[in-house]
Amino acid sequence: MAEPVHSAEGGTAETPNTPSASVDVRKARKAFIPLECNPELMTSLVHKLGLSKNLAFHDVFSISDPELLAFIPRPALALLLVFPVSESYQQHRIAEDAGKEEYSKQGDGEDPVWFKQTIKNACGMIGVLHAVCNGAARDMIGDGSSLKELLSKALPLPPLERAQALEDSQELASAHKSAATLGSSAVPDAEADVDLHYVCFVKAKDNHLYELDGQRKGPLDRGDLGDCDVLSEQAVKVVQRFIDREKESGRLEFSLVTLAPGMD
Repeated sequence: MAEPVHSAEGGTAETPNTPSASVDVRKARKAFIPLECNPELMTSLVHKLGLSKNLAFHDVFSISDPELLAFIPRPALALLLVFPVSESYQQHRIAEDAGKEEYSKQGDGEDPVWFKQTIKNACGMIGVLHAVCNGAARDMIGDGSSLKELLSKALPLPPLERAQALEDSQELASAHKSAATLGSSAVPDAEADVDLHYVCFVKAKDNHLYELDGQRKGPLDRGDLGDCDVLSEQAVKVVQRFIDREKESGRLEFSLVTLAPGMD
């Protein structure tokens, strides 16, 4: 895997790392400041929203080097990949989605939980929500928290109404703005068009690996993981194929973080 474009502090002078959700979100009613790919910032954000402090985001500097992987607490519950939006990605996305129906599931039994993105530049927040609202992480959301209340409102709703619930959430907007303005990179305008994007890989409660992207037609089942986590061999092969396809565009601005137990 290519080296992440962010340092431990979340950015470098040479390479921007504030991804955009503007891949396919047109005429958005609302826009967010792009979220920096910074595990400390993301951890602060989800703790503020109500996720247990026993979980945190961590940098993944390699998915092939056992020594670097050994530093990451396990089990890893979700992966957030940031990548450059290339023509090859656009073609692959359109081709894969062409024969699929629009996702329509809703309710407490939904697995995995998926959020359609209608807010411009919110792919980072959507990715974070996908990471913390699925699998074992979902059971670690505090009762009475902003995130618990948002889920209680959103889960009974079909995708478009659920997306509207995210747009209407002042708590979500406030928490996102606080996090997005604390990064080490220059803060872009919420209406800016930038060309990096987040996608989330989670292990759902059915033990399958899902690719979750609010700009697709719905969750994408990438296979059964059994008892393994999202940094297992079968999971990282899926992520590596994604990276290898995008490397063909000649751009290497990839970053990867994982949601896993905290180190404190």
